[in-house]
Amino acid sequence: MPFRITVPGVLGALVLVLTAWILHSYLPALLVAGVAAVASWPLYRRFAALLRPRMSRGAISAVFTLLVTALVLAPLIFACWALLAKASALLLDIAAADRKGIVAPAWLAQHWGSELARPGALWAWVEQRADAAALLGWMQGLGEFMGRQLVIIGFAVLALFFLYQEGESLARELKRTLRHFVGEHAEGYVDVATRAIRASTNSMLIAALFAGLACGIAFAVAGVPQPVTWAAIVGLLALLPFVGYVALSALTLELALAGASSTALVSLALGGTILFFGDKVVRPLAARKGTHLGFVWVLMGCLGGFEALGLVGVVIGPVVLTLARELWAERMRMPDEAPVPA
Repeated sequence: MPFRITVPGVLGALVLVLTAWILHSYLPALLVAGVAAVASWPLYRRFAALLRPRMSRGAISAVFTLLVTALVLAPLIFACWALLAKASALLLDIAAADRKGIVAPAWLAQHWGSELARPGALWAWVEQRADAAALLGWMQGLGEFMGRQLVIIGFAVLALFFLYQEGESLARELKRTLRHFVGEHAEGYVDVATRAIRASTNSMLIAALFAGLACGIAFAVAGVPQPVTWAAIVGLLALLPFVGYVALSALTLELALAGASSTALVSLALGGTILFFGDKVVRPLAARKGTHLGFVWVLMGCLGGFEALGLVGVVIGPVVLTLARELWAERMRMPDEAPVPA
């Protein structure tokens, strides 16, 4: 059938392009809400079945949205708050040490010289090298970034409430639309994507749990003060790719300033190894069962998705590769088309 350009077709394409252009800034929020809704939908159905006789659908959706938001954000807020408290205490320790003169660790004494051993030398060094305009610009950029993230979180929560409330009807419409354009295999593709999303989400939780437990054991063996607190901070922040290393760096600096240089080095080595193993091995292995992808493909999907879409890309990346594998396998199962006679 030859392709024909029609006025309704052009108008429809124009509307789609304008819609995508208007909503592109909120794509991360919509993706986060979609992933959270798909991953938690079985729990939502059980929750709704228990409360439906006593509450309306809107009230059930609102309550469950608040519960999911609290379960996701509360641990991260606790970890960030604890890390900021540790960082504040660390800065006070650095300032106190600078007033007396910072004594070099024994293993670094031959390279330290006498520069930072003088009282106030660190502050003078910072003043000489700090650019006030650059620092102000950095703080302004950080404020804008945090404000943007708060807006995204707010829209994600609103979208999640809408998805819980209208999820069943939206799922029916999506399957009907895909069936029209893709064919009879549409529902199979939806099921594959759903399993992949849940497997990828579960893999993030498993990797964070592994990092927290393993770091707790490693920090206790290394002699880190408050090993459980630091392990909880590192494990919770390990939900976000590469953020766990920030907490590990803060711990290392705190131990080094306290004079426990050996403990700092051991903690840094063990913690870094655990985080690397959790991100690059545990998470892909945990996601492999639901995605049916090879280890290397899951790893590339996580890393490539994070690079393209941020945190939500850690989930979306393996899902896209899973759908690509399914489409390729379906194409390979199709019989070759008979040649058209001349």
